[in-house]
This record gives sequence, structure tokens and C-alpha cells, in this order.
Amino acid sequence: MKLKALFLSAMILFVGCTQETQNSISRSLQNWTGTNGVLDVYAGDKLVHKFIHIDKLSTAKGTNDGGNRPYRYGYGIDDLNLNGIKDDGEKKVYFEFSDYSTSYIFYEKN
Repeated sequence: MKLKALFLSAMILFVGCTQETQNSISRSLQNWTGTNGVLDVYAGDKLVHKFIHIDKLSTAKGTNDGGNRPYRYGYGIDDLNLNGIKDDGEKKVYFEFSDYSTSYIFYEKN
């Protein structure tokens, strides 16, 4: 019960913060969780695409209604040979993928 009350209090404080403060808290959490993400995309059980050095994935928002859209996006190195290392010719790209039809795993690489 105490944990529930603590969580509720934290949420109320967060909602009451200015947008600038919320952004600062979000950046702190991102720095704590890391910024070297890897996105593996699968077709069945086969790895078919890999993006490395991703700092975050974002959920798309609607222009008029602000609601979540069924896809996520980000920026990362297009790891063409799937070796997990940025090689010559592999560049940072923008990517999108569907939350409904794409089998993926996103994780931090140390």
C-alpha cells in the first residue's frame, strides 16, 4: 500500500511539472537507461535487418488528435551486413516500423 501511495505521489508531482522540467526528467532517465540501442527486425525466426547506435525510439502521434499511431520511428546506423559494427558505407538513417506487423527486439548494447 505504501508503494502504491508513493507511486501516485510521484505521478502527481510529475504531471504538475512544467514541460521543460518533464523534458529534463526524461533526458535524465534516457541517460540512465543508455543511448546505444540496437533494433533487430525478424521475418519469422530469421534476422533480416539491424539498426545500431539508436538513441531512442519514438511513438508517432497524430497531427490533429495527438493520439498514438501504430508505428514507431527513430534514427540509427543501417547495419547492412548485420555484424553490429558501423562499417564503411553504413550511414545513419531514419526508419519506421509497425507495432502491429513487425517482429522486433530493441535493446541496449554495451
